[in-house]
Amino acid sequence: MTKISQIEPIVLAQTEKGSATWASVMILVRVVTSNGMVGFGEAVPTLRVINVYNTIKQVSKGYLGKEAEEPEKNYHEWYRQDFYLPRSFESATATSAIDQALWDILGKELGAPIYKLLGGEVRDKIPVYANGWYQDAVSPEDFAEKAKNVIRMGYKALKFDPFGPYFNSIDEKGLQEAEERVKAVREAVGENVDILIEHHGRFNANASILIAKRLENYNPGFMEEPVHHEDIEGLRKYKSATVLKVALGERLIGVKEAANYIGDGLVDIVQPDVCNIGGISVGRKVIHLSEAFDVEIAFHNAFGSIQNAYSLQLAAIAPNLYFLENFYDWFPRWKRDIVYDETKVEGGYVNVPNKPGIGVSVNAVSYTHLRRQRQMCIRDRFLFEFPL
Repeated sequence: MTKISQIEPIVLAQTEKGSATWASVMILVRVVTSNGMVGFGEAVPTLRVINVYNTIKQVSKGYLGKEAEEPEKNYHEWYRQDFYLPRSFESATATSAIDQALWDILGKELGAPIYKLLGGEVRDKIPVYANGWYQDAVSPEDFAEKAKNVIRMGYKALKFDPFGPYFNSIDEKGLQEAEERVKAVREAVGENVDILIEHHGRFNANASILIAKRLENYNPGFMEEPVHHEDIEGLRKYKSATVLKVALGERLIGVKEAANYIGDGLVDIVQPDVCNIGGISVGRKVIHLSEAFDVEIAFHNAFGSIQNAYSLQLAAIAPNLYFLENFYDWFPRWKRDIVYDETKVEGGYVNVPNKPGIGVSVNAVSYTHLRRQRQMCIRDRFLFEFPL
């Protein structure tokens, strides 16, 4: 057995942008053991880079000196220590990143990819849906043309938000604009491609029901976060008013919160994020929980190439997989370089990476170069220098 001797948060940033507001930043966690083994994890940056960085430093104190080969035990020990873990996004993402890195180390020590440690793969190619493709699209024609490009790339499903600036409520003008965009995409891609509607959890139940009635004729594969995440009663109202499938889960923290939605029949496709659900240790449990309730799974996968690699490991073992979200083709180049571009999308699928641990090689030269630059991070919509 080897001890955890070092846990280091690493903020990476580059001026090259991607199609998402957070695409210019990644937060890695590098874990080193007493025998020199190294594992990597990824935390969620969003608009809280400084907070997450500092929280990783704090959470690390609960892991240092522990056995590296016991990620499950270590997770529960930190759960015992951190009174607010089930309510703290920062603690949850820090814990998730460290847990990922420990599974990476365990796989490397045993000479097997993580999916083999979890019972083996049920598929060797992961179907992915495209996200990030509709940047700067405004008119229905913009959406249609960009959607055609996605289908030419081989994707069989794509997700987009057609609602513009609307929040909480939506008027007739907004409904008409959204419908025209969705109609244009449906006509552009045909009936054999899944179109997935992103709401970003920003509508009340009344507005989301109006939206559902306007869009149901276009046969969306799911409606993602149609109401605010915490609005349980609003979600029940929505579920009783439409037959459209509900997808949600990127904000879930822990298996018990996931169980509340799954057990109450409030979700048809659950979307846990390996970077805040609790890493591999908890992510695998959500797979089994959702399978028991005939709920499909589509991991939220929007941040970086390390997260993507772990999401592929979990998707490989999920018999109830719907699709895996994919931003990879819309990442800035440097994010792909960190994993030597080993997880390319081909024909709408990604081959499951099968190197020991995370499944891919991590380009230390690439991330070291990035961390040494004067880095620009995003916080509360303002740019500021973050020296490391």
